[in-house]
Amino acid sequence: METHGPLGTIWVSLGLGAFYLALIWINMVLLPMLTVPLFLLTGLKLLSKKPQPPVA
Repeated sequence: METHGPLGTIWVSLGLGAFYLALIWINMVLLPMLTVPLFLLTGLKLLSKKPQPPVA
């Protein structure tokens, strides 16, 4: 089995750390920026509808 030594281990750990940091950033920042307006606008539209009085 081939080994890459401590430098390879550090390189891989830095890469994985950057990957998980980017994943957390996407889930904590970008996803709410896209989904909150979608649900907020839909909810406001549904809640702002006034009931129509019955026509006799």
